[in-house]
Amino acid sequence: MRLKKAVQFLPLLLLFYSFQSAFSQSYKVKTIVIDAGHGGNKPGARGSFSVEKDVALQVALKLGRKIEEELPDVKVLYTRKTDVDVDFYKRAALANDNHADLFISIHCNSMPNRRVITGYKRLKSGKKTPVYGYVKNTTTRGTETFVAGSHRLNEQDAAIRENEDIKLEKNYKENYNGYDPKDPETFIILSLFKNLFRDKSLKLARLIQDNYRNDDKRVDRGVKEQGLLILQRCGLPAVLTEIGFISHPEEEKYINSEAGQAEIVNSIFKAIKTYKKETEV
Repeated sequence: MRLKKAVQFLPLLLLFYSFQSAFSQSYKVKTIVIDAGHGGNKPGARGSFSVEKDVALQVALKLGRKIEEELPDVKVLYTRKTDVDVDFYKRAALANDNHADLFISIHCNSMPNRRVITGYKRLKSGKKTPVYGYVKNTTTRGTETFVAGSHRLNEQDAAIRENEDIKLEKNYKENYNGYDPKDPETFIILSLFKNLFRDKSLKLARLIQDNYRNDDKRVDRGVKEQGLLILQRCGLPAVLTEIGFISHPEEEKYINSEAGQAEIVNSIFKAIKTYKKETEV
């Protein structure tokens, strides 16, 4: 079974090595893929008045326009420009097939509701038993940016949650070579595919987080390596940036506002410019 799964992933490994060969000869940022997370029947996280798919799309389109206006030598491709559902493998394939040099995925973060005791009820026996309810976790805020990596055990839950969207896609078993987001063995196999562009992904991610923290005075939750499927499938430097917690009332207002989105776009764009200047050969 393990050998069969390894063989199924062989074409992806060969693709990675072909990109590595071209990458080592010369590297210039000529094509950037901007990915607005979720979309269509996959709304993503929900806030009190907005949903992740809409905020991500707004920021993605604004970022793309800024790149097109200020870096005219760079081609921008979008995984989606409207409220449509795009399968994970197609998002990564767009970047791979067009030999893109950067992949940037825009997302919003969210904290799950907390289970709390809301009261007690008395049983016929006379004993009291707790009554549970759920309250929103509205205190966590900040930004974080992810790169593909062999995630540690305590990171698997978040990776599984993000990858779970593939079960909403038609023919996901065929498209993902039997990938099961709840199969630990699959995660082990995926972790063997070391990201050939890990260093450059980390560089861009750190630049983005530095700008969020220093320019925008945002809470910096750091750069993290995690086994997110969309990043694992990209044969190029790739990051997924969480621009804020839609579950935090003030941060939800910020990421929906013109001023807030302008700051987010400027921080990501400034990181791209610095990355481009420091990595091109």
